[in-house]
Amino acid sequence: MPLTSDEDIATLLRETRTIAMIGASDRPDRPSYGVGQYLTHHGYRVIPVNPQITGEHVHGEYVWRELAQIGEPIDMVDIFRRSADAGAAIDQAIAAGAKSVWLQLGVHDDAGVARAEAAGLKVVVDRCPKIEIARLGLPPVGERS
Repeated sequence: MPLTSDEDIATLLRETRTIAMIGASDRPDRPSYGVGQYLTHHGYRVIPVNPQITGEHVHGEYVWRELAQIGEPIDMVDIFRRSADAGAAIDQAIAAGAKSVWLQLGVHDDAGVARAEAAGLKVVVDRCPKIEIARLGLPPVGERS
Protein backbone atom coordinates (compact mmCIF):
# COMPACT_ATOMS: atom_id res chain seq x y z
CA MET A 1 0.00 0.00 0.00
CA PRO A 2 1.24 3.51 -0.71
CA LEU A 3 2.40 5.53 2.28
CA THR A 4 -0.41 7.63 3.74
CA SER A 5 0.38 8.26 7.41
CA ASP A 6 2.07 11.49 8.43
CA GLU A 7 4.75 9.49 10.26
CA ASP A 8 5.61 7.34 7.22
CA ILE A 9 5.69 10.31 4.84
CA ALA A 10 7.82 12.36 7.25
CA THR A 11 10.25 9.45 7.66
CA LEU A 12 10.57 9.08 3.89
CA LEU A 13 11.22 12.79 3.44
CA ARG A 14 13.78 12.79 6.29
CA GLU A 15 15.64 9.82 4.76
CA THR A 16 15.68 11.33 1.26
CA ARG A 17 18.60 13.45 0.05
CA THR A 18 18.64 13.05 -3.76
CA ILE A 19 15.47 13.43 -5.83
CA ALA A 20 15.27 12.80 -9.56
CA MET A 21 12.34 14.79 -10.96
CA ILE A 22 10.82 13.30 -14.11
CA GLY A 23 9.01 16.05 -15.96
CA ALA A 24 11.11 18.86 -14.52
CA SER A 25 10.64 22.16 -16.32
CA ASP A 26 12.80 25.19 -16.99
CA ARG A 27 9.68 27.37 -17.18
CA PRO A 28 8.94 29.29 -13.97
CA ASP A 29 5.19 29.14 -14.64
CA ARG A 30 5.17 25.31 -14.42
CA PRO A 31 4.41 23.58 -11.09
CA SER A 32 7.45 21.29 -11.43
CA TYR A 33 9.72 24.35 -11.60
CA GLY A 34 8.36 25.75 -8.34
CA VAL A 35 8.44 22.42 -6.54
CA GLY A 36 12.00 21.77 -7.71
CA GLN A 37 13.07 25.20 -6.56
CA TYR A 38 11.44 24.69 -3.15
CA LEU A 39 13.04 21.27 -2.68
CA THR A 40 16.45 22.63 -3.71
CA HIS A 41 16.15 25.49 -1.22
CA HIS A 42 15.07 22.99 1.42
CA GLY A 43 18.41 21.19 1.02
CA TYR A 44 17.56 18.34 -1.33
CA ARG A 45 19.58 17.70 -4.46
CA VAL A 46 17.03 17.73 -7.28
CA ILE A 47 18.20 16.15 -10.53
CA PRO A 48 15.92 17.18 -13.42
CA VAL A 49 14.89 14.63 -16.06
CA ASN A 50 13.17 15.82 -19.23
CA PRO A 51 14.06 14.69 -22.77
CA GLN A 52 12.75 17.95 -24.25
CA ILE A 53 15.35 20.08 -22.45
CA THR A 54 18.23 17.58 -22.06
CA GLY A 55 21.54 19.36 -21.65
CA GLU A 56 20.04 22.52 -20.19
CA HIS A 57 20.28 23.38 -16.50
CA VAL A 58 17.44 23.81 -14.03
CA HIS A 59 18.17 25.13 -10.54
CA GLY A 60 21.87 24.64 -11.21
CA GLU A 61 21.57 20.96 -12.18
CA TYR A 62 22.13 19.38 -15.60
CA VAL A 63 18.92 18.06 -17.18
CA TRP A 64 19.09 14.37 -18.12
CA ARG A 65 17.08 12.63 -20.85
CA GLU A 66 16.28 9.60 -18.67
CA LEU A 67 16.99 8.19 -15.21
CA ALA A 68 19.38 5.52 -16.51
CA GLN A 69 21.84 8.24 -17.57
CA ILE A 70 22.26 9.73 -14.10
CA GLY A 71 24.68 7.06 -12.90
CA GLU A 72 24.51 7.78 -9.18
CA PRO A 73 22.20 6.71 -6.34
CA ILE A 74 18.70 8.19 -6.35
CA ASP A 75 16.67 8.20 -3.16
CA MET A 76 13.37 9.32 -4.66
CA VAL A 77 11.88 9.75 -8.11
CA ASP A 78 9.29 12.55 -8.15
CA ILE A 79 6.96 12.00 -11.11
CA PHE A 80 5.50 15.10 -12.77
CA ARG A 81 3.88 13.29 -15.70
CA ARG A 82 0.34 12.46 -16.74
CA SER A 83 -1.11 9.33 -15.20
CA ALA A 84 -0.91 7.60 -18.60
CA ASP A 85 2.88 8.10 -18.57
CA ALA A 86 3.46 7.32 -14.89
CA GLY A 87 3.96 3.57 -15.38
CA ALA A 88 6.94 4.06 -17.69
CA ALA A 89 8.47 6.53 -15.21
CA ILE A 90 7.93 4.04 -12.36
CA ASP A 91 9.64 1.32 -14.42
CA GLN A 92 12.61 3.65 -14.96
CA ALA A 93 12.75 4.29 -11.20
CA ILE A 94 12.78 0.55 -10.49
CA ALA A 95 15.51 -0.05 -13.10
CA ALA A 96 17.60 2.83 -11.72
CA GLY A 97 17.50 1.38 -8.20
CA ALA A 98 15.60 4.27 -6.62
CA LYS A 99 14.40 3.78 -3.05
CA SER A 100 11.02 5.43 -3.55
CA VAL A 101 8.66 6.96 -6.09
CA TRP A 102 6.41 9.94 -5.47
CA LEU A 103 3.46 10.48 -7.81
CA GLN A 104 2.43 14.11 -7.82
CA LEU A 105 -1.06 15.48 -7.22
CA GLY A 106 -3.49 13.97 -9.70
CA VAL A 107 -1.08 11.26 -10.87
CA HIS A 108 -2.33 7.69 -10.46
CA ASP A 109 -1.21 4.32 -11.81
CA ASP A 110 -2.30 1.34 -9.71
CA ALA A 111 -0.40 -1.21 -11.79
CA GLY A 112 2.78 0.89 -11.65
CA VAL A 113 2.42 1.34 -7.90
CA ALA A 114 2.07 -2.43 -7.51
CA ARG A 115 5.25 -2.98 -9.58
CA ALA A 116 7.16 -0.43 -7.50
CA GLU A 117 6.05 -1.97 -4.23
CA ALA A 118 6.84 -5.50 -5.48
CA ALA A 119 10.34 -4.22 -6.29
CA GLY A 120 10.71 -2.91 -2.72
CA LEU A 121 10.22 0.81 -3.35
CA LYS A 122 8.24 3.01 -1.02
CA VAL A 123 5.45 4.83 -2.84
CA VAL A 124 3.48 8.03 -2.27
CA VAL A 125 0.53 8.80 -4.55
CA ASP A 126 -1.44 11.97 -5.29
CA ARG A 127 0.56 14.25 -3.00
CA CYS A 128 3.22 16.93 -3.39
CA PRO A 129 6.45 16.83 -1.35
CA LYS A 130 6.52 20.64 -1.17
CA ILE A 131 3.08 20.68 0.43
CA GLU A 132 3.87 17.75 2.74
CA ILE A 133 7.17 19.24 3.96
CA ALA A 134 5.43 22.50 4.88
CA ARG A 135 2.39 20.76 6.38
CA LEU A 136 4.56 18.45 8.50
CA GLY A 137 6.91 21.27 9.53
CA LEU A 138 10.05 19.40 8.43
CA PRO A 139 13.29 21.37 8.76
CA PRO A 140 15.68 21.76 5.82
CA VAL A 141 17.89 18.75 5.10
CA GLY A 142 21.05 20.28 6.65
CA GLU A 143 19.24 21.12 9.90
CA ARG A 144 18.08 17.61 10.70
CA SER A 145 19.58 15.65 13.55
